[in-house]
Order: sequence, then C-alpha cells, then structure tokens
Amino acid sequence: MTTRTWQNPLRDPRDKRLPRIAGPCGLVIFGVTGDLSRKKLMPAIYDLANRGLLPPGFSLVGFARRDWADEDFGQVVHDAVKEHARTPFRQEVWDRLAEGCRFVQGSFDDDQAFDNLAKCIKDLDDERGTAGNHGFYLSIPPAAFTKVIQQLARTGLADQKADEWRRVVIEKPFGHDLASAKQLNKTVNDVFPEDSVFRIDHYLGKETVQNIMAIRFANQLFEPIWNANYVDHVQITMAEDIGLGGRAGYYDGIGAARDVIQNHLLQLLALTAMEEPVSFRPETVRAEKAKVLAATRPVLPFAETTARGQYSGGWQGGQKVPGLVQEGGFAKDSKTETYAAIELAVDTRRWAGVPFYLRTGKRLGRRVTEIAVVFKRAPHLPFDDTSTEELGQNALVFRVQPDEGVTMRFGSKVPGSTMEVRDVNMDFSYGHSFTESSPEAYERLILDVLLGEPSLFPKNDEVELSWEILDPILKAWTTHGKPDPYPAGTWGPESADQMLARTGRHWRRP
Repeated sequence: MTTRTWQNPLRDPRDKRLPRIAGPCGLVIFGVTGDLSRKKLMPAIYDLANRGLLPPGFSLVGFARRDWADEDFGQVVHDAVKEHARTPFRQEVWDRLAEGCRFVQGSFDDDQAFDNLAKCIKDLDDERGTAGNHGFYLSIPPAAFTKVIQQLARTGLADQKADEWRRVVIEKPFGHDLASAKQLNKTVNDVFPEDSVFRIDHYLGKETVQNIMAIRFANQLFEPIWNANYVDHVQITMAEDIGLGGRAGYYDGIGAARDVIQNHLLQLLALTAMEEPVSFRPETVRAEKAKVLAATRPVLPFAETTARGQYSGGWQGGQKVPGLVQEGGFAKDSKTETYAAIELAVDTRRWAGVPFYLRTGKRLGRRVTEIAVVFKRAPHLPFDDTSTEELGQNALVFRVQPDEGVTMRFGSKVPGSTMEVRDVNMDFSYGHSFTESSPEAYERLILDVLLGEPSLFPKNDEVELSWEILDPILKAWTTHGKPDPYPAGTWGPESADQMLARTGRHWRRP
C-alpha cells in the first residue's frame, strides 16, 4: 500500500534553505520508561519541536506498566527534556508539546490495554488533528517485538487508509542470527508493508556517516583513488571505554559481534564501499548498499582472520575497574565476547584484494568510532631512508564520534635545513566549520520516520545479508573455547594485533 507524505504547498522542494516539517501526526513509544526513551527519544522529540519541525498538534503517547496518569507521564517527559535535550529549554515550546502527551497503562499481552490505546489514538485524531498518521516506536526487548506487532494488528492500529499512514520503528538487534532475522522480518511484514517499517540504526543518523557520501560523490578529489589501485586497507572501529555493569540481562550471550558488527559496522562498510547511486532516492541508495553486502564475505581461516576477547580487571581513567565476570549478572565462566575483530573481503572490481578490518570492544583505551581508509605507500620515494623513517601511510579518517569530522594524514617536510618528511594531519571539524551544532542522530531519524523518508534505515534484505556474512564466524567461534582476556583500558587482546601483523599491518591507535 502506498502512503502519502504531507508536503507544505508553499514550499518549493528544490529550495534547500527551508527545513522539512512533519505534517499532522503522532508517535507512540513502547518501553517509554527505559533509558533509551528517557535519554534519547524524549529529548530528541523536544529538540525537533524547539526547531519548529513538528506540527502544532503533534501527540506523544507513552505505553508502559506504570500506574501513571497523563500528568505523571508529562512530568517524566519534562524531566528528561530538562536533563538531556540538546537545545535550550523554552517554556512555550514545552507547553505546546505537553498538551499532546498521553499515557496508556498496560503490558504487551493485555488486550484491554491495546484497546485503550486504540481509543486514545482515535481521540487524538479528533482532538489534536493527527489525521490518522501514527508511528509506533518499539523501544523494547526483541523478545517482545512479535507480541506488540500482533496486538497492533488485532486492534487495527496497523491498518492505514489511503490518506493515512501507520509506521513501525524497530530498535536493534534485528534477530540473533540469519534464521531469526528472517522470521522477524516475516512477522513484521505480515502486518506492516516494508515501506512502513523503519529499522533504527542510530549511527546512520550521525552527520559524519552521511558525510561519507557527500565527500565521496561531491568531490573529484577522492573518487579516482577510492579503489584497490590506491587503497591498501580499510579499518572501521567502534571502541567504548565503558564496561557492561548492569547490562547482563541484554548483553550476556549476545556479545560484541552481534551487538555492533552485524548492524553498525557492516552499514558503515556498505557506505564506504558502495558504488555511486544514480540518485539519492531511498531505493537507489539502498540498492547500492545491498550490492556491497552481497559481495562481502569473511576471510578464511577464522583462526587467523578473526579475534575475540573479554575484558579483565585493570585501570581506566585513573580508576581500578573489574573484569566482565566480576560484574553483576555475568557467570564466572561466561564466554560472551566484549571485543570482536574480523577481516572481510569485498569481491568487486573496485575492492578486489583490499581487506576490510572491523573491530569493536568495551573497556578499550578511549571512546571513538571512525572509518580509516589507509592508502598504499608511494611506489618510489626519492629520499634517503633516514629522511622518511617517521613517514607512515596516507589515510583519510572519518571521525563519527565523539569529535565529528574528517582527518587527512599525509607527509610534509619538517621545517629546517634538512629534507626530513613526517606525517601531519589536516582536520575538518563540524564544531569549528559550522556555527549550527549537529542534530543528535535520533532527531534526524525520528523526523525521517514522521516524513516517511527511509534512506537511512536498513531494509530487510540488508539485515539478512549482514547475518549471512557474520553467521559463519559466530558458528566457528562456538567451537573455539573462551575469548582471549585483555586488561581494561588497553586496545584489545594480543590475538587482534597478530591478526593484522601476519600481513605486515597494524591497528590504528585513535
């Protein structure tokens, strides 16, 4: 079924000076009492309202088991906004947003609660002019997805008329392997058509991630060398300096590869390696990403091309921190990896022979996410060996977080009377180059849901292709004992360093 997106009749769509503003609509958040909702979703909704990007009658409905009245829920949203919003608090904006806050009490298996939710949404259409346009945000454990989807189907909340839209937003993980991902996709698509399903990967909402396409395809400077003739290898890193205390219920048995590589890092690989789309319409961008994922395979043997680790006690930030198995909720013999690194090959003409190294971990040296395109060394250097002994390889690094920007590393002469060449960095930082601060990823993604703009949301085929890449590695790991230990505050186990050292390469230390 096709749905129509509200368009401002006074706006010329070619005029990029004017922002995209959502038409009449509302958003229902399941799991509204969780950290994600409090720290990210509610503040993002306020920030959108503060920027004038939500309609005056926008409505926010919370669904949870708490015994709250509408006013109680409104206070929770208010407190979350005051503490976590990116933009300044303005009373008049809050008052307008608070008028549309509603709360429905119930559990996911409570038919009466979902009947009450259906009535609440009907009342909002009548009172607030939401026009039958509603999104359903599933900020809940994956095990509850199916039940909520079935309840939305039973109550008719998933049904959409020709002049209305209903959309569902699903947080990761999208299954725990290929078989479960296929089953989840079938469950969702039996109720919601694929163009009404928005699978959230918040990394794709970050400015620097979107800037990968801008830098590649808007500049003649980079595209001619974006291939195996010039690129030696690519490193994609997501490192965190925090541990997993309090998250055992979610993380134990999941591990770093399922939690981060299957979604975040493989999406970053697809954007880095994709061919130029014929346009930036959602279907063309998604098609090029899917082509890359279909051409991507893990490299054998896994004993040499993958590494996994589990942090042990150590020092971080001047404090002594415990190892994973000393944290509450984890078994003393837990085999859950907190570090994962893999080597992948992209079998296309552009990337044949270029290894892509993906790594992620907890309790590493610092919090950083980056994509580093490392170039081959110059075939000939007309200098004495001593003149270039401190010269490394050229690199273009996209810094996704925390300091969003791009760094270019190249060789330059050191001032002085001798010809000495050393690496220098040329930095572009969003914070220095633009006066407006970058919106939070969830601002961009929630607005895209309300606008029906799916470019930054993986389709079901991308999800399944990603699991096809990762499943063989996960299966091999089940027969290879426990992950290798690494002290907290370091950059992972020795096996990860050996993984690159066998080809004469090394991991970057961001």
